[in-house]
Amino acid sequence: MPPRSDQQTQDTPAPAGRPARPPVFLLPVPVVLLALITWQVVVDGPLLRLDERISRALVHPDRVSELMSDLGDVAVAVPVLMLIAVYVARRAWTAGGERWWVPSFAAMILMAAVPLVVVPLKAWTARYGTPVVPPGPGYYPSGHTATAAVAYGGSLLILLPWLRTPAARRAAVATAAVLVLTVSYGLVRRGYHWPLDVVASWCLCAALLGALWLLLRRLPR
Repeated sequence: MPPRSDQQTQDTPAPAGRPARPPVFLLPVPVVLLALITWQVVVDGPLLRLDERISRALVHPDRVSELMSDLGDVAVAVPVLMLIAVYVARRAWTAGGERWWVPSFAAMILMAAVPLVVVPLKAWTARYGTPVVPPGPGYYPSGHTATAAVAYGGSLLILLPWLRTPAARRAAVATAAVLVLTVSYGLVRRGYHWPLDVVASWCLCAALLGALWLLLRRLPR
């Protein structure tokens, strides 16, 4: 067999270690947690008292927290995902992948599905915001957190196979985590959301990204 060219080597996904079997049994955990938190919100349960106390201790509206929360804006997070999706699709196509378009397309579809889930939940729970935001319902779960988690998390999942070194993969994971946590903290610190609004979005997006991860595992390498 002739040696592979440098271009072929560069455009081939890096081998990455995989567990022998995906932990499918973990996928229901965030769904159950989301259901429990939503139940507490709907019935005005005791968990909300703790939530309000934590919020009062953390809220301090300032310009820094507002900028942190802005990283979860659709105008910021979605273009990042789009750029990564185009890059990954191009690399996969150049490498001659049979289904080169599937990872990028799946990540974008998942991003489009976020408001289809979050908006009905906001309307159903009708939770009011913190004292520092205009009065009115529709704050649970946090849409900014969900946007950030799916955009940055989805970018990470489709990009990881193309990162050739463990250091690069660790840096990508750390970057995505820092971005999501920055948005989450900024939203609570600024008072845009209660802490439980953010935690609920974490649970929702953990389930969504878990489904994307399982799909990507089934694709030919």
